[in-house]
Amino acid sequence: MQSEFEFIKRLRSRAGAAAGVIAGIGDDAAVLAPRAGWELLVTADLLVEDVHFRREYSPPRWLGHKSLAVSLSDIAGMGGRPRYALLSLAATRATGDAFWEEFFAGYFALAARSGVTLVGGDTSAAPDRVTIDSIVLGEVEAGLSVRRGGARPGDAVYITGELGRSAAGLRLLAGGARAREGVEDAEQRALRAHLRPEPRLEFGAEVGARGLARAMLDVSDGLAQDLGHICEESGVGAVIDFEALPVAAEARLPGEDAFGLALGGGEDYELLLAAGREAEGELKEIGRACGLPVARIGEIVARNGGSALRLRRAGEVLPLEPRGYDHFAARPID
Repeated sequence: MQSEFEFIKRLRSRAGAAAGVIAGIGDDAAVLAPRAGWELLVTADLLVEDVHFRREYSPPRWLGHKSLAVSLSDIAGMGGRPRYALLSLAATRATGDAFWEEFFAGYFALAARSGVTLVGGDTSAAPDRVTIDSIVLGEVEAGLSVRRGGARPGDAVYITGELGRSAAGLRLLAGGARAREGVEDAEQRALRAHLRPEPRLEFGAEVGARGLARAMLDVSDGLAQDLGHICEESGVGAVIDFEALPVAAEARLPGEDAFGLALGGGEDYELLLAAGREAEGELKEIGRACGLPVARIGEIVARNGGSALRLRRAGEVLPLEPRGYDHFAARPID
């Protein structure tokens, strides 16, 4: 494998320049010029081998894409637009130059499509597992960032896209399925959803710019878990309508509970938001422009003790415990 300094030199040549970057890769720190009237969004994500991914089934190009996508999705969930990225890598000897060439092909392809410039990071050797630290800086017009704490009783709950596809992909990978380039079927769509997710950047930025959402986040830990975060930060409860949940067809695997995968599977990277019902027409209009369905799946209610989340099914309303991924409770992936 090439030396650390040659590695960084090649990254610097690929990162390029961008407006607002006074100094990027090459100095001890990047120097950026924020725009007047805009606020800075900063997010960080760790991807640890055998916890978040396995090299045996993660195409390096797709892993590079996902390493950036998960952080871009956080910026979308705040209603902002991404601008800059930092990337730190702990590389093993088993990951040679060919692996990293493919990794960065995926990373920089998504960065170019998203208008993001790599401005710094760090590199290190690792004894046995690859670790990826992704940081993205975005911006939002002052006062328009969408946080988790603004939901109010009477708001509707909306979700983009469909749920459960990524969780189904992980189940398939555990069962021996593998990604195949150029193949388009239900299995490959599920694998791609897990290994190469698409952040909902345009939808999130447009919702933020128009001030349509009172609370919003991306669904990374599972719908129920993430809706629970909105309820906790907003001091409210929520009711989910079973019949309204957009369950992906790919989640209907033999022997699997498709509803359970949609509700608690995680890593869908769709956007979940609470908004006034009067905003529904605009939300769906934005969704159509982005090629995304937008579904109303429930409502925000007053918190009156007991479970913050409830499920309405066939006229009956029952408590719903948040379910989803918890890093400190979960064991490494199978």
